[in-house]
Amino acid sequence: MDGRQRPAAGTAGAGDPPGNAPGTADGSPWSHTDALVAVGAGVLDLVAYLLFSQVDSTRSVSVPGFLVLLLAALPLLARRSHPVRALAAVLVLEALANVLAPMGTRFGAVITVAVYTVARHCSIRVTAAAGAATAVTTMFSQSASGIPTWTDIVAATASTVLVAGGGVAIARWQREVAANRRLLADRAVADERRRIARELHDIVAHHITTMQLMAGGARANLDRPEVVRDALVTLESSGRLALREMRQLLNVLRAGDEPDAAPPAPQPGVEDLDRLVEESRRAGLPTDLVVDGSPQPLPPTVGLTVFRIVQEGLTNARKYAGPARATVRLDYRPDGITVEVRDDGAGFASPDTGPAVGERGGYGLIGMRERVALHGGTLTTGPRPEGGFAVLAELPLAPDETAEAAVQHGKVTR
Repeated sequence: MDGRQRPAAGTAGAGDPPGNAPGTADGSPWSHTDALVAVGAGVLDLVAYLLFSQVDSTRSVSVPGFLVLLLAALPLLARRSHPVRALAAVLVLEALANVLAPMGTRFGAVITVAVYTVARHCSIRVTAAAGAATAVTTMFSQSASGIPTWTDIVAATASTVLVAGGGVAIARWQREVAANRRLLADRAVADERRRIARELHDIVAHHITTMQLMAGGARANLDRPEVVRDALVTLESSGRLALREMRQLLNVLRAGDEPDAAPPAPQPGVEDLDRLVEESRRAGLPTDLVVDGSPQPLPPTVGLTVFRIVQEGLTNARKYAGPARATVRLDYRPDGITVEVRDDGAGFASPDTGPAVGERGGYGLIGMRERVALHGGTLTTGPRPEGGFAVLAELPLAPDETAEAAVQHGKVTR
């Protein structure tokens, strides 16, 4: 592809002039489908002509009329590349066939296909003009006396309106389907952008905050080599993890542009909470991890949501709680999981250091709410009555989700 998508066969492009629809995708004037349609319509008209001759014993089969009726289907080969011209050629040949082999009032398969194609690929104005020409030509050419009767007028007009109306309705429906498909694609792109933005915020906010605190701790303890060494090790580890997670997001953005050299690393989950707690302790915030209930495998998306909630909660506690102690609590239930991150800090921040109690997190809290809402859960954040700040999320789990997660983690087999 050269960056511009060519319309598929049978669909009009946005820049096609009225009265001209595109040919096939390879540039040929007709396709195998067009040939089959032309042959099928021609055969149907020939069979109808032979049956009409057998029923009406006063009329015999006319060889010239038979041949002209056979040739009338040939313009259908170009029905999609030149629909108006194809219809005009069909009308001329059908009128000639009616002169050479009169068959009375009828609306053959070849005319039906030609009118339908014009309605599908041309504007309403062109379709109306083509339909009027079809009705007039049909009623006059099929009239034995040259002057159409009321039966001829009604039959030709009604048949043309039904066929053209069906083509216009189907064309409009297909345009609506294409528009809805584009809207869904745009919505999917927007959702993916929001997800990537949330991931980037979580990665940057957590790891950069940890690196900042570790660098400050190392600077403040230059006379204590062991403390400086531990701080630098944690800083190096946080930087490495941040780079790895950001590289995964960049791989998502580049997906399809180049082959993956190696399978992507799994997304973090509940099993990585110990690492978060340890990083929080090294960053100067004493943190405890409490697990209630019987741990069970979680779907990857739920596990990632739990990880990000704990990550954002601990990051906010380190930034805003001041001297404090944090607790991470997981409560496993048969129908869901509850995750809570709370601290007992004062939560006060001066105008130079950041937001005060009840204003923590900013975009981080918005991202957590969006994550929880995607799973149909609830999120509660705010100051605690006894002091400190708490983030409480309840995520429901369906039985089939936990069963599938157990299979993915190898705990059970199908």
